[in-house]
Amino acid sequence: MLVLRRLFSTFPSGWPGIGLLLQRLLTAALLLRFVVIDFAGSSFFPGMVPQIVCAVAGVLLLVGLWTPIAGGSIAAIELRIAITHIGDPGLPLLLATLGGTAAMIGPGAWSIDAYLFGRKHIDL
Repeated sequence: MLVLRRLFSTFPSGWPGIGLLLQRLLTAALLLRFVVIDFAGSSFFPGMVPQIVCAVAGVLLLVGLWTPIAGGSIAAIELRIAITHIGDPGLPLLLATLGGTAAMIGPGAWSIDAYLFGRKHIDL
């Protein structure tokens, strides 16, 4: 528990916290949307693994659980997708940026991370 608390200086609330919540929602929605669209009606093949891992990380990011790990995973995998796949790298680069910034900034006050690892008030 102390290890994760060291990753964040604070869990911002108010407008900054709402901004982080919106960023997490947007990133997760984009990841899940494209996984559902890309894989609807197709059979599994090993090239799907990075997108599936990103979708799982997107769900973790959505609820704000293990945000640094989920955001870092999204950033690394989407950057790999942008470099290795043929086509427009715009969306993978956008998702890599959103995942990386979520990992660096933290989840905000409205997240499971804040509930589990945030500052606790001790009433005497």
